[in-house]
Amino acid sequence: MAEREARVTVLYWLMKRVFLGPLLHLFFRPTIEGAENIPETGGALLASNHLAVSDSFFLPLKVRRRVTFPAKLEYFTQPGIKGRLKKWFFTGMGQIPIDRSGGSAAQAALDTGIRLLRTGHLLGIYPEGTRSPDGRLYKGKTGMARMVLESQVPVVPVAMFGTDKANPIGSKMWKPYKIHIKVGAPLDFSRYYGLAGDRFVERSITDEIMYILMELSGQEYVDMYAARAKELMGLAATGAGPLVPRQPSSAEVDRVSETRAS
Repeated sequence: MAEREARVTVLYWLMKRVFLGPLLHLFFRPTIEGAENIPETGGALLASNHLAVSDSFFLPLKVRRRVTFPAKLEYFTQPGIKGRLKKWFFTGMGQIPIDRSGGSAAQAALDTGIRLLRTGHLLGIYPEGTRSPDGRLYKGKTGMARMVLESQVPVVPVAMFGTDKANPIGSKMWKPYKIHIKVGAPLDFSRYYGLAGDRFVERSITDEIMYILMELSGQEYVDMYAARAKELMGLAATGAGPLVPRQPSSAEVDRVSETRAS
């Protein structure tokens, strides 16, 4: 186990410093703001918006510590030479396989995340559960909150900018585009420690994190899971269902509140 971890660590830094990192820097000129908010040691959870597959490449590139991301099991199990190359590539990018096909698999994913956090890893998570289908920010899943409560680590909010332009949904080739990353101040949820499993507490934590991400990214928030939004968009494309409704922005909500107060 220790030998395998050592090989993965070496591969990660080779990908970052030698094979892939220099090319990403050359074509996309990524920058990061607020990197000092990421703890230098110990477990921490990086909670990010999710615009494109490339999010999982650019964030580790600009963070000094090694970042681990959960990834779909299919990335690691494809047969043949192409499958082995894909497994080698995603392993080198610090990603670990997660089976998301059922309830027990979801619990296994949570357990893996908690174990990594407890052992001092920097774990990247996309609270929306999948990429945004239209650039908006969608409702967060509470599994993230469960990991925070069980591992008792800080949450560092992260907003990605430009990855959806460089790597649009459905594209096979990336296009040169300026990438920017904004890192917010760490969030402390120690007031809730000992309450893991309380669904109201976990929803409260998740909603607080999503609100911070909305402010950090400037995205419009939609109170719906991204997976459900994708289903509705698919139905709407065939004329069999409604469009995903537009949600009021935080600025519009503030204006309404001020009007009512006056």
